[in-house]
Amino acid sequence: MKWKLILTVCAAISLLVLATGCGRLFGKRPVIILVPREASFHEKLAALEIRRYIYLRTGTLLKILEENPEIPEKADLILTAQKDRPIVQDLSKTLKLGTLLDIINPEHYLLKTVEQGRRRVLLVTSGDGLGVLYGAYRFAERLGVRFYLHGDVIPDSKIKWSLPDLNEDEQPLFAIRGIQPFHDFPEGPDWWNLDDYKAVVAQLPKLGMNFFGLHCYPEGSVGPEPSVWIGLGEDTSTGGEVTFGYPSRYFTTLEGGWGYAPKNTGDYLFGSRELFETDAYGPEVMNGASPLPDTPDKSIEVFNRTGELLRESFSFARRLGIKTCVGTETPLTIPEKVARRLREKNMNPSDMATVRRLYEGMFRRISNAYDINYYWFWTPEDWTWGGNTTRDVEAVTRDLGTAIEAAETVEAQFTIATCGWVLGPQSDRALFDRTLPAEMPMSCINRYLGMSPVDPAFKDIGGRPKWAIPWLEDDPSLTAPQLWAGRMRADAVEAHNDGCTGLIGIHWRTRNLGPTVAALAQASWVQRHLKPKTYTFGPLGENVDEFTQSLNAVGRPISGTENDILYQTVRHELSGYILDVPPGVYTVTLKFCETNYDKPGIRVFDVNIQGNPALTDFDIAAHAGKDTALDCTFEKIIVLKGGLRLDFVRKRDYPILAALEVESNKFSLKINCGGPAYKDYRADWDRAQSRDYDVADFYDDWALTQFGPETSADISRIFQAIDGCLPRPAQWTNGPGGLRPDPRPWDEVAPEYTFVSDMEKIRPRIRGVGNIERFDWWLNNFIYMRNLARLKCAWGRFDVAMAAVNAVSDPAARKDAAKRTALPLFTEMAGLAREVMTSLLGAVSTNGELGTVANLNQHAFPNVFDEAGKALREALGDDWTGIADLFAQNYTGTPRLIVPTVRTLAAPGETLNLKAIILAAQLPESAEVFWRPFGGTTFERAPLDHVNRGVYRVTFPAGGLSDDIEYYVKAVASDGAELVFPATAPENCQTVVVMPKE
Repeated sequence: MKWKLILTVCAAISLLVLATGCGRLFGKRPVIILVPREASFHEKLAALEIRRYIYLRTGTLLKILEENPEIPEKADLILTAQKDRPIVQDLSKTLKLGTLLDIINPEHYLLKTVEQGRRRVLLVTSGDGLGVLYGAYRFAERLGVRFYLHGDVIPDSKIKWSLPDLNEDEQPLFAIRGIQPFHDFPEGPDWWNLDDYKAVVAQLPKLGMNFFGLHCYPEGSVGPEPSVWIGLGEDTSTGGEVTFGYPSRYFTTLEGGWGYAPKNTGDYLFGSRELFETDAYGPEVMNGASPLPDTPDKSIEVFNRTGELLRESFSFARRLGIKTCVGTETPLTIPEKVARRLREKNMNPSDMATVRRLYEGMFRRISNAYDINYYWFWTPEDWTWGGNTTRDVEAVTRDLGTAIEAAETVEAQFTIATCGWVLGPQSDRALFDRTLPAEMPMSCINRYLGMSPVDPAFKDIGGRPKWAIPWLEDDPSLTAPQLWAGRMRADAVEAHNDGCTGLIGIHWRTRNLGPTVAALAQASWVQRHLKPKTYTFGPLGENVDEFTQSLNAVGRPISGTENDILYQTVRHELSGYILDVPPGVYTVTLKFCETNYDKPGIRVFDVNIQGNPALTDFDIAAHAGKDTALDCTFEKIIVLKGGLRLDFVRKRDYPILAALEVESNKFSLKINCGGPAYKDYRADWDRAQSRDYDVADFYDDWALTQFGPETSADISRIFQAIDGCLPRPAQWTNGPGGLRPDPRPWDEVAPEYTFVSDMEKIRPRIRGVGNIERFDWWLNNFIYMRNLARLKCAWGRFDVAMAAVNAVSDPAARKDAAKRTALPLFTEMAGLAREVMTSLLGAVSTNGELGTVANLNQHAFPNVFDEAGKALREALGDDWTGIADLFAQNYTGTPRLIVPTVRTLAAPGETLNLKAIILAAQLPESAEVFWRPFGGTTFERAPLDHVNRGVYRVTFPAGGLSDDIEYYVKAVASDGAELVFPATAPENCQTVVVMPKE
């Protein structure tokens, strides 16, 4: 065993020889990685990971040894050990490190290089084993490695390395740090299989994260999802299998929810069919049960497959120190088939005693099927958009109380928690803090798709865990890239300032979120260097795009004024204004109108002017009612420099403002907030400034490690400029990431995409095949965005042309007009759709992009072309023949080799199940995988098995993994071109570390 090295004299001599050899490789003293006697799982894994990343960055493979007196004195050491280990305590006494070690807590890592006699020792320690592992990954970052959900980024150029001088310690700011992958769309975990779960979970400790939670939609719309089974205890076994089921689903391509049209992948357009091996594509748990199980046995099988999937995934997570969580919405939605079964047993589904029996059955099954740390209850989604009644709150309160009693009855080992779209009811977001047991965590996602900040009601909750959940991305723009690094920093700071003990990111995709998830992970540990952006003049909004001016009373009369127009629009979700006002003394008038609520107590906020309180607990409806003008005037407001600042502080719901006036004898500024110019009032700004934090330092580092030093400064400047304000060519259109016609001419829209041209100009200067692959991934995504926008503009022109065609009454003349004006535009749209797909296929590398391909084929493109094509067909009649040729299925792009799931950790004896996609016009001449132990001289090889279309699979090595390996995949295209994964192979391969046994 590699952990039980009993050194004899001969072995000691061998070590001296080994050490001398290492010394020659390093050009200095040899280095050995040392673990303490009877090291823990995490201490051993930390040593293995340090060895991996030193090997990848330097080409040198160090030995790992167990603590032993025979270790050569001429060798320097890297010691991975908890601070309470005797070897660390002895080192502490010798070097007087006691005071320093006293402050090192669990999960608090210390990297410190010390001199011990003639040797140097890099101490990687913590108050517990998990903290040692965090220290190992921080050490890898000091070597230039960076970590993301989709995998590791290893810089192209190797470095000369010797034992560094380090003195660094950090501890997390939040006890819970992690992710909440959201089921319901193919871009997310709906399409994850076991290897996908393990691949993502393995990245979490590298990011310093320790939490993985899932939401489960109930029956109705896209539910029920099989993550949580609902039923009686008598219908489940002690092994967690269920004997009664009901239809449940994760998304498959035969599914029609959320605006998707069911479609076989074989009918996908423009070569995208080659990515999928089956027509009914989805996760393995849904095999043979798509779109919904159609027999009782299939229903049972889906739940049992899912239970096994989560059991293995969560067990894997637990070994890595990751807490797991599942949950359902409250009140409990009982599936119809379950309700029918209850009635057959003379049990009333509406009776809380029956609900309690169901919770007992659910909790027993979960404990037996896939042990978890937390079960969270999600407050209703419609509380975000429509508010709630007293009866709604009472129903949730009863349901939570019943669930708590059920958990106590079955002696559940997990902790009950809350989550949801809101922290609590509209009247008092912190209400449940007064009714729930103190050990229960309370949490919620940020409202309005994460564009709103952390709920300030967290400040009103004390004495319990509380978790903020920012959105790493939102679903309206799910088919386009999103960059929110600055927003993650702001959310993390707000969460910490509000006393939150958890910070969790909600998301679907993985690689698209590289910068965003990295920013969230970093800010959950260190915030002292973070700072807000420097604001210019204008509104400070929370939603900076679609929702900024969402409330209005246009068309309704406004009482108490003759200037109704001023009060019929408001700027909603307002944080404040910074106004370009010269020094002086002013009268400030704020004009309000409650355009939504007719009851007091729903919208309450404060207003500060120049940092001083102006309005406290201000309630427009209480003062004036609905659709009534209400003006508040403040005199002798002094402005010295920097303009006038108004701050709006949310208490309940969101601040709004209809108009404002700033006047003195020499100056006047009037703004119709949220509305157009009117009389002497200027129109409001189109967009509010975001509340994001500065990201210059973040993108400087990110660009350097992603793309190399030759171009990093220029790329960083581009990403700083677009972070938080990328164009949004996709919108919610009967589902996520849809398209709508854009009436603007392309010349007007094109300047929004200048950054894409700037990126294209940089490409010739990129050096290194890994840097080029990462750069091309982003460039293709941005070109894809630009192509989406071009398609929307063409669609807008087509709609105008078709309106003119339809206005022609004579059928022959209408047909001629359609052929002359609308048909060329429809042909242009089809060509742009191919360009959209081609650029996206150039960026496909993970399950997330596979989901986007499905979205385009089943949702976005049908929305664009079905109605347009129908209208054009009616106008053209027989001349429609041949139009279908515009939508070909063949692939015409550059051949690519894609490995969508990349494992970096495996259990002893586990085999790797590798899926590869070879995207090409023709089948390749060959496709093989090559592997060897770390530092080996000869690769073993095995052919990839062709499954269907462009999909291949291989399982290796035979007999399972016994040691760490490096591997690469190579395919020879029909034209002789060689395709490899990873792009840096065989010089830098993909690596897999075999985890130690417990």
